[in-house]
Amino acid sequence: MVDFKNAEELLALCSRNGQRISEVMKQRECDLSEVSMEQVCSRMQGVWEIMRQSALTPLHTPVKSVGGLIGGEAGKLKKHQSSGKSICGEVLGQGIAYAMAVLEVNASMGVIVAAPTAGSAGIVPGLLLALQQAYHCTDEQMTDVLFHAGAIGYLAMRNATVAGAVGGCQAEVGVAAAMAAGAAVELMGGEPRQSLDAAATVLMNMLGLVCDPVGGLVEYPCQNRNAAGVANALIAAELALSGIRQLIPFDEMLDTMYQVGKRIPYELRETALGGCAASPSGCRFCHGHG
Repeated sequence: MVDFKNAEELLALCSRNGQRISEVMKQRECDLSEVSMEQVCSRMQGVWEIMRQSALTPLHTPVKSVGGLIGGEAGKLKKHQSSGKSICGEVLGQGIAYAMAVLEVNASMGVIVAAPTAGSAGIVPGLLLALQQAYHCTDEQMTDVLFHAGAIGYLAMRNATVAGAVGGCQAEVGVAAAMAAGAAVELMGGEPRQSLDAAATVLMNMLGLVCDPVGGLVEYPCQNRNAAGVANALIAAELALSGIRQLIPFDEMLDTMYQVGKRIPYELRETALGGCAASPSGCRFCHGHG
């Protein structure tokens, strides 16, 4: 059975078999679930469709979150971009709008794909959908690179954490952005090592990010951080595709993230007792809605 415990083993499999990370992950899923490649790919096509719908629907039909903190932000971004005054450019501009849209769907009890968590669910579809539209990629290409994103998420769950309560927001938004960055590099023709360099860069750049949801709700500042995660992923992918190497490999960066996360104070790990949640405005919201 095809399997790998860390990024080093994953790269070795890619090198030995002349495969992309997505291809190795697809074979692993086939072996693990004992189903055909066709069935595995069909399931991922369903995942991609849910991701796409959750990113697009709020742009046309804004929804208010259950907690009342967010709703309509993605539509405002698209309107701003349509005015010709956007300063972000096509891929980043659309990517952050889609990412924020997914968080609106999540916070209004809609259907999303946790990638790897609900609170960070906008980053992977946000960036990948923006790249698909900008570079006219096929849906088959998109489902392929979702396997790549899954491989990075799998390594994070196996060897560290993706839970904000354990490792802070660096473990949620950080890992999601690492998944998106690696997938983006493969989509744009990069090598497996470049993909993992991009993922490591994201973890480095988001190291120490705390989890401090206002009112204990996965709404704010989560939505804004999904937009920031898209930007981080895009930057890391661009650096890797240009040939800039990472000094610290992905496995070491993942372990570093995990160790830092365990040292983040309890108040800054999803308890809503510190950070933004403990600000005067955050506290006023909590008292008004507690």
